[in-house]
Amino acid sequence: MSTVKKKISEVDVATIRFAGDSGDGMQLTGNQFSDNTAIFGNDLATLPDFPAEIRAPKGSLAGVSSFQLQFSNKDIHTPGDDLDVLVAMNPAGLKVHLGDLKDNGMLIINTANFTPKNLQLAGYEENPLDNEILLEGYQVVKVDMTQLVTTALKDSGLSTKIMVRSTNMFALGLLYWLYGRSMDSSIEFIQKKFAKAPEIVDANIKALNAGYYYGETLEIIKTTYKVNKAEFKKGKYRNIIGNNALAFGLLTAAERSGLDLFYGGYPITPASDILHYLAQYKSFGVKTFQAEDEIAGVVSAIGAAFAGDLAVTATSGPGISLKSEALGLAVISELPLVVVNVQRGGPSTGLPTKTEQSDLNQAVFGRNGEAPMVILAAATPVDCFNMAYTACRIALKYMVPVILLSDGYIANGSEPWQIPEIESLPEIKTRVVNKKNGFAPFDHSNKELARPWALPGTPGMEHRVGGLEKWDESGHVSYDPQNHQYMVELRQKKVDIIAKDIPPAKVFGKDNGELLVIGWGGTHGALRSAVETAQDTGKSVSHLHLRYLNPLPANLGEILVKFHKVLIPELNMGQLSNIIRSKFLVDAVSLNKVQGKPFTQTEVLNKITELVEGA
Repeated sequence: MSTVKKKISEVDVATIRFAGDSGDGMQLTGNQFSDNTAIFGNDLATLPDFPAEIRAPKGSLAGVSSFQLQFSNKDIHTPGDDLDVLVAMNPAGLKVHLGDLKDNGMLIINTANFTPKNLQLAGYEENPLDNEILLEGYQVVKVDMTQLVTTALKDSGLSTKIMVRSTNMFALGLLYWLYGRSMDSSIEFIQKKFAKAPEIVDANIKALNAGYYYGETLEIIKTTYKVNKAEFKKGKYRNIIGNNALAFGLLTAAERSGLDLFYGGYPITPASDILHYLAQYKSFGVKTFQAEDEIAGVVSAIGAAFAGDLAVTATSGPGISLKSEALGLAVISELPLVVVNVQRGGPSTGLPTKTEQSDLNQAVFGRNGEAPMVILAAATPVDCFNMAYTACRIALKYMVPVILLSDGYIANGSEPWQIPEIESLPEIKTRVVNKKNGFAPFDHSNKELARPWALPGTPGMEHRVGGLEKWDESGHVSYDPQNHQYMVELRQKKVDIIAKDIPPAKVFGKDNGELLVIGWGGTHGALRSAVETAQDTGKSVSHLHLRYLNPLPANLGEILVKFHKVLIPELNMGQLSNIIRSKFLVDAVSLNKVQGKPFTQTEVLNKITELVEGA
């Protein structure tokens, strides 16, 4: 085939999605394009989407795996709403995702997988590739990727089954060509990942090249695209996934505090990667313990906190339910503990691989008795680093357990991260004491009400902890009614005074007006993008995103009264909205979504327009 000269069109932003069977390597392909994009210098945001079943039937709708990426030459906050390019590796991928492709968007299809069996599994009565009406309005590129890959590898000596596994690299190469990208980063990755299998290295690189150079022969594509570099502040950057950023935040806090990091947990989607990342850093004094269940995970961490480690446990949704009794023990024992909840769709097992933020009520109220805990929430993948570090700092300074809420969307999503200078991060102080003069294990005489942290084995500082109520100062078991009242109020006050140690809430936009959009957690990107778009059209709307949920920022009430209306979009049935209503008597409007999917910018913008224009 001869090379066809193409027109190059410069665009500000592009959104692409790879979709196929869970065995087609869509996550690997998407991550490679993301890393390449970060190296090139674009701003980016990603949305990986996994099947909920471990081994969903091959070719089925439930087994579709996808990876979406938006990249731009300007600042972006979301992985995009509508797709410019959809790569569908099989009929199921086409059926699930075709509705998200914009008019005249490019649809690249691997025709090899459109077999009668796969068409039936996807629910197609006829082959959509033969139906011009179904695919009308798109730039359709039909490619038998599998055949082209096996042809390119015919002299490799590999079996057909092994050769076919490189088809995702063909798709990646084709997209690199479409957007004028170098393949060097992926070639280096392949060489490193499969270093012990040179024949696999050779096969994947050949498939990558085959896809790239095939693009040059395509007559149907008249234009390729170029997205120029974005402008970033000067510094050192890397592309980072939310769970990885969170692990780095914990590691950094341990280094800054001078403590060993102990992680005790049980594997659960989508929090498991935190354990995987931390287990790689034993050289930094990290101790990881994969427990037999969620209860063992949290109580091992409580024991580590008693012994003087920076103690962490992480889980998702139903795992917090199992940990709740032990969390009450951490509260009454006043031990520093960081509990990460990477939220997912619920209740019960629910939607293990889909995002939701419906555990706020559980975090604030989900323990027996009066057991207040500090609640923080990360807003973006990069923010997972900042809030993990902050959670550790607060836990150690105030001798309290802290819950950090993340969610599946930001835990698995990625974006460029400017690696901070360690010295620029807030100092972390601990309450460790080693002088027995005047020692009382539950002495709360300082302004933070933080009891001393006496480590077991320190002469003269023997004391006990447990779930029974304690006398103030001495820590002895107490059944005295007045002391119980005092201690319950003191534990609440320990949380309340932290409001003085957190940044005041800051509004994006004007500090007064018609509408204030309040959010928390992973909804940040969609909310910020929608508000920016509304502001550009002259609408009186501002955005406030909360990272501190208990206690709430001290100035939140002052902000709320300056707006006529308040909108609170959440991926739940209105949990923050109920808290804001009860605390501040504000008639907030809820926008709720529980589909296992994040908000789109359009969904939020439509609600903003309704509230502002209907004023």
